[in-house]
Amino acid sequence: MNENLKILLLEDDPNLGLIIQESLEHLGYHVTLLTDGEAGLAEFRNESFDLCLVDVMMPLRDGFSFAREVRNNNSDIPLIFLTAKSLTEDKVAGFKIGCDDYITKPFSMEELVLRIQAVLSRRGISLDQPVADEFEIGRFSFEFPKQVLRSDDQEVQLTAKEAELLRLLCLHQNQTLERSAALLKIWGDDSYHAGRSMDVFISRLRKILKEDPRIEIKTIHGQGYRLLVD
Repeated sequence: MNENLKILLLEDDPNLGLIIQESLEHLGYHVTLLTDGEAGLAEFRNESFDLCLVDVMMPLRDGFSFAREVRNNNSDIPLIFLTAKSLTEDKVAGFKIGCDDYITKPFSMEELVLRIQAVLSRRGISLDQPVADEFEIGRFSFEFPKQVLRSDDQEVQLTAKEAELLRLLCLHQNQTLERSAALLKIWGDDSYHAGRSMDVFISRLRKILKEDPRIEIKTIHGQGYRLLVD
């Protein structure tokens, strides 16, 4: 589904670079991996890419310097920084240069993929992803396209975001749905205000689903949520 999308990946840790490259290629992206900023800049000037994933700390030319050169020539290509630093001033510096997002190591591949998808979506690049659209949750049936949750004695019309959130929980049933991943997927960012909005939707879904005592949306502290169906 992403076979036409080309990513330039700059990461000086060869093991991490290969893991990211293989994971993204498994999803259909075409990934060019390089380990220093100078080689990355030369490749960027010679080839066309849809997105750059850029490690901040690299030999020969660091990620910030690479990004400045890129932005001097191309104001549109999405840039995501990969960094071991979590200092606010580093993030501010990255955004001032013109990056679209910033992910701190260590990160899960699911979070990285969702950040990539969110950035591409904001830039108007369609991913044409297949959607699972019908689920059985205990005594409930959930039709995602219609945003309807049904049981024997009730039918609830969900909002668009409630339906998207319930779908993600269903796709991760009995597994932890990372909070940041859900926010990026549905809201396009993982800000405080988006998080508060999601908490409201989680509360409403819990109230609806409590009709079946076998169903629980459990909060996993510091991680996210888990839909449990006994």
